[in-house]
Amino acid sequence: MARTGLVVRAMRPSKYKTREYHRCQLCGRERGYIRDFGVCRLCFRELAHKGELPGIRKASW
Repeated sequence: MARTGLVVRAMRPSKYKTREYHRCQLCGRERGYIRDFGVCRLCFRELAHKGELPGIRKASW
């Protein structure tokens, strides 16, 4: 779980555009962020297993 202060700071508009960075919308994780869905890889996996992401299906062969 991300520190609350860092999540709040990331939500504020930054002074310069290059200082902005992405965080997961669910847990606030900074690394492993998937832009297309707006979540980190861990939350992405959980949502995909639950079937809450449209068009995502687990590969099996």
